[in-house]
Amino acid sequence: MVVGLESWTLARPELFLAAVTALLLIYGVVRGEASTAFVAVSTSAALLVTAVLLFMPYREGTAFASLFIVDRLTTTMKALVLVGAAVTVLMSRAYFEQAKAWRFEYPLLVALATLGMMLMISANDLMALYVGLELQSLALYVVAAFQRDSIRSTEAGVKYFVLGSVASGMLLFGASLIYGFCGGTAFVEISKALIDGKGAEAGVIIGLVFVVAGLAFKVSAVPFHMWTPDVYEGAPTPVTALFAVAPKIAAMSLLVSVLMGPFKPLFAQWQQIIVAASVLSMALGAFAALRQQNIKRLMAYSSIGNVGYILLGLASGSEKGIQAVVFYLAIYLVMTLGVFATILLMKRRGVMVEGIGDLSGLARSHPMMAFALLLFMFSLAGIPPLAGFWGKLYIFMAAVEAKLYWPAVLGVLASVVASYYYLRIVKVMYFDEPAAEALDQPVFGVNRVVAFASAVLVAVFSLAPQPLSVVAAAAAKGLFP
Repeated sequence: MVVGLESWTLARPELFLAAVTALLLIYGVVRGEASTAFVAVSTSAALLVTAVLLFMPYREGTAFASLFIVDRLTTTMKALVLVGAAVTVLMSRAYFEQAKAWRFEYPLLVALATLGMMLMISANDLMALYVGLELQSLALYVVAAFQRDSIRSTEAGVKYFVLGSVASGMLLFGASLIYGFCGGTAFVEISKALIDGKGAEAGVIIGLVFVVAGLAFKVSAVPFHMWTPDVYEGAPTPVTALFAVAPKIAAMSLLVSVLMGPFKPLFAQWQQIIVAASVLSMALGAFAALRQQNIKRLMAYSSIGNVGYILLGLASGSEKGIQAVVFYLAIYLVMTLGVFATILLMKRRGVMVEGIGDLSGLARSHPMMAFALLLFMFSLAGIPPLAGFWGKLYIFMAAVEAKLYWPAVLGVLASVVASYYYLRIVKVMYFDEPAAEALDQPVFGVNRVVAFASAVLVAVFSLAPQPLSVVAAAAAKGLFP
C-alpha cells in the first residue's frame, strides 16, 4: 500500500492519457482537418495503452494527499471505461464522415471525458469527485451537440447541458451540507465523523440525498432519467453508444465507492433511497419502451431498466451484491456496444435508419447481422443461458440474500415485461415480411468487427461466466476488508 503525495506514480495512467491528449491536440491544431484520421486512431490506441498501464505494474494506495485512490474496484472499472471509450471512437469514423462532421476535436473530447471518468472513479474526496465529474460532463455536453448542422443533435446537447447543470448544482449543494456537518470533504474524514455520531444529524442525511440525486442523474436512474430518451435519440449514434456505456459505468462505480465507502455507516438510510430508485427504474424501463418505434429511444429505456437492476445489487450492501454489480456492468458493456455497432450498420441507400420496422425480414437479407442482434436481444432480455441471464441471476440472488424480497420479485416481473420489446425486435427480423427495400449490405469495417466480437464475447460469457465472476469478486473484495 502506497500513501502520500510522493506516490504520484499511482496516477501514471491518468497522467499518460492527459499528456497524449495534449500532444494530439497541438498536432491537430497545427495540421488542421488533415490530422483527423491519425488523431482518432492515436486516441483509441492511447486509451487502450492506458488500460494496460492500469495493471503494469499493479499497485494500490492513495496519492495527492489522499485525494486519489487506487484499488481493485477502481482499476477494474477504469479498464471497462477505457475499453468502451476506445471502441466507440473507432466506431464513429464512418458515421461522421458520411455526415461530413468528422473532425479531430471529436476523439480528443472523448479522451478528455474519459480522463474525467477515471478521476471520478478514483476520487477519494468530494472535491476530487466534483472536478472529475465536471471534466467528464463539459466534454460530453459538446460531444452530444457535435453534429451542429443537425437540429436533433443540437437540441440533445442543450437538454443534456441544462439538466446536467441542475444535477451538478444538486451534488454541490449536498457536498456543502456534508462538509458543514462532518467538518471535511475527504472520504476518510466523513466516515470518521459518521462513526462518531454525526450521521444522526438531519443535515448529513439531506446532504447525502442531494449527492445521490446528482449521481443518479449521471446513471439516468428514475426520477432523474428525463434527459435520457431525448439525448439518446437526438445525439449522433456513436455518441449515444458512448453515453450508454462509459459515463454510466464511471458514475455507477462512483456511486458504489461513495455509498459503500464513507457513507457505509448510513446504510439503513441510503438503502431505502436506492431501493426506491431501483424499483422505479426497472418499472419505467420495462413499460415505457413497449410502444417505442425508434431503436435508439428503445435502448434509452432499456438502459434505464438495466440501471435499476444494477442499483438493486448496490442496495443489497453485501460483497456478493457489489460482485454482481461489477459482473453485470462488464456484460452490459459488451451487449450495448454490440447493439449500437449493429445499429450503425443499418443503412438504406447509404442513409442511416433507426426504425424498428426497418429491420423487417432482416434474417433473410442479412442472416449474420440478424443472428448477432438476436444474440444481443436475448441476452438483454435475460434468456438463459446467455450472459445477460447470469448477470440478472447474480443480482437477484444478492437481493434475496439481503432480504430484499419484494424488490427482487418486482425486478423479475419487470424483466419479464421488458422481454416483450426485446423479443419484438427478433420477431420483426425473423417473422415479418421483408421491407420493400432491404437494408444495404454492410461493408467490412470497424462496426462489423465490433458487432462480431461482441457476439462472440456474449457467447463466451454465456458458456463460461466463471472467469469474469472471479474478476468481479476480486474487485468487490476491496470494499469488504
